[in-house]
Amino acid sequence: MKRSHELNMTQGSILKSIIAFAVPLMLSSILQHLFNAADIIVVSRWSGSTAMASVGSTSSLTNLVVNFFIGMSIGVTVLVSKKYGAGDIDGIKRAVHTSLLLSIIIGFSACVLGQILCKPLLVLIDTPEGEVLAGAVLYMRIIFFGTPATVIYNYCAAVLRSIGDSKRPLYIIGLCGAVNFVLNLIFVIGLGMSVDGVALATVISKYLSVILVLIVLKDKNSKCYFEFKKLRVYKEEFKTILKIGAPAGLQNTFTSLANTVIQSAVNGFGTAAIVGNTAAANIDNFAIPIKTAFRQATVTAVGQNYGAKNEKRMIKALKAATLCMVVGCLMFGLLTVVFSKQLLGIYITDSPEAIRYGTIRIILTGVPYFICGISDIIAGYLRGIGYSSLATANSFIGLFVVRVLYVMFIFPIFGTFEMLFLGTPVTWVVVSVLGVISILRVRKKAMQKMMED
Repeated sequence: MKRSHELNMTQGSILKSIIAFAVPLMLSSILQHLFNAADIIVVSRWSGSTAMASVGSTSSLTNLVVNFFIGMSIGVTVLVSKKYGAGDIDGIKRAVHTSLLLSIIIGFSACVLGQILCKPLLVLIDTPEGEVLAGAVLYMRIIFFGTPATVIYNYCAAVLRSIGDSKRPLYIIGLCGAVNFVLNLIFVIGLGMSVDGVALATVISKYLSVILVLIVLKDKNSKCYFEFKKLRVYKEEFKTILKIGAPAGLQNTFTSLANTVIQSAVNGFGTAAIVGNTAAANIDNFAIPIKTAFRQATVTAVGQNYGAKNEKRMIKALKAATLCMVVGCLMFGLLTVVFSKQLLGIYITDSPEAIRYGTIRIILTGVPYFICGISDIIAGYLRGIGYSSLATANSFIGLFVVRVLYVMFIFPIFGTFEMLFLGTPVTWVVVSVLGVISILRVRKKAMQKMMED
């Protein structure tokens, strides 16, 4: 009997299923970004702009190291959702145990890698020396102690979302985010800590999220029930996760690397630009849950219906998710542009110049953000039908090659902050066009393979 927290997307209204799945996931991501924003706000108001610049200069590098491993969780989502759609309970259990053990191994590997690379990478991207660099190194070293928890939680949450359960990850993130916020206040305001305080609060909350998600997966009535003694890597499941997840992880890495190049260019404008860009990025981050939720809904819906061999519902899922995402991103983008100065003022209290830089970024990337969402939905569809490498190739060309070439050759001609961020929506258009072409090329072949499986 199907439990209430599961959502079978092979039946009923696909639009309602997409929305029912995406809304809790969206709220979960918004809460996550809200509490991350609280880190920036707390450190800015009680430790100053220098501390804020330290935290802000690390985000692209942290993502560069961690996002490959988190991107691998897409392989988990596709694998489990297909087995769920096909009714393969034993296959689900093999996938769950493989995924969890894999997440433990790579989580600790990412932790070690981050500790080794953090300072050299910060120096490489021209992080201002002195207090900004010292604070950034300290912040990153503490944050990387939490990477095992980050990876394990994301893999476990991917398992839950594969069977349509996007509500319980929301509850977990909500509770852990509240803990993170309270600890921020205790460490920074109460104990007088700075970047180390917000980093420590983040790490503690992440390990709490792992404990809670493992408790959920220990439910014996769940199709995703696991036992520690049965943890092992099953060959076929591992190959599938690697085939789909590795390209997704590489896409995240390419994007993070390109963003690191942009961050390096931002650093060249000085501390005010770093602070303004950090604040604007945190505001932009609240649009990410919209595209992420509907992309994940696309992957799950397409994966489940691929397992059920229902092509018509797969196309309906693609259309429904795209419509919802475009409406959501457009509304958000317009609101952030209209209220940009007020929103930036929440983060920045001591630098009108920083607010000016932040406003420029919001205007140039806010309204066209729906184009980025379209490219993500298309990538989700391609991954759901087994063409993860093709989705990655499209992103590599647009988000890495075109973006890096733009920063290297077009931006220097003008050398302005405006020109730096004008290239971002251009790369989104490139990826979206390549994605549409890819679907037209491979759809027939993918459907033939689906019927043969």
